[in-house]
Amino acid sequence: MSLALASQLREGTKKAHTMAENTGFVSCFLKGVVDKSTYRKLLADLYFVYRAMEEEIGRLALDGHPVVSRISYPELNRRESLEQDLTFYFGADWLKSLEPTSSAKAYVERIRQVAKNSPELLVGHHYTRYIGDLSGGQILKNIAQKAMNLPEQDGLRFYEFDSIDDEKGFKKQYSATLDSLPINQTTADLIVEEANQAFKWNMEIFKELEGNLIAAIGKVLFGFLTRRKRKGSTEKT
Repeated sequence: MSLALASQLREGTKKAHTMAENTGFVSCFLKGVVDKSTYRKLLADLYFVYRAMEEEIGRLALDGHPVVSRISYPELNRRESLEQDLTFYFGADWLKSLEPTSSAKAYVERIRQVAKNSPELLVGHHYTRYIGDLSGGQILKNIAQKAMNLPEQDGLRFYEFDSIDDEKGFKKQYSATLDSLPINQTTADLIVEEANQAFKWNMEIFKELEGNLIAAIGKVLFGFLTRRKRKGSTEKT
């Protein structure tokens, strides 16, 4: 009998999903307030997260792990796309100069820990990140492109899933895969719990980046007010 894990994950993470969307960073992003410096720091953090996840899932899939091997969809992988984006923003030697934020480091440590001790819980992280990216990718891409005045793809390849022609069909297939995983209800509950924790790790990254975004907005506002003040001082009375 199917445990309907896909439905359990969807329903069980609704609250966490809403909380993540309501963080200051994401709220600003969705409203088109995107600072390039902060945005590229987000991509750097995501690179370290996806590198860890894809290394661990790839290793476990090669070892034939009965659960993890089934969610190892190469067409979802984001590491290469992020490498292209980071090269665009930071230049060819970007990896030498970038370090993850403390929140991203903690997220990566959790992924490594889960992969070592309870690999099946990686399903929660996989679902939270990849399906979220696939579902909202084009919307976020359009917002970022307009806000930062970027070309069609440069700096935005993270949102492109070139190997997936039918997003709706793929998500249907992914849900069927989740429902067919060889797990019991106890493990399903733990996966849902881990997915909620994955949202928490993502929110911690967003919150750490909020300080940079607020500072950038403040700088722009200060510059605007200064220019306005100077302009006013030159007007004849």
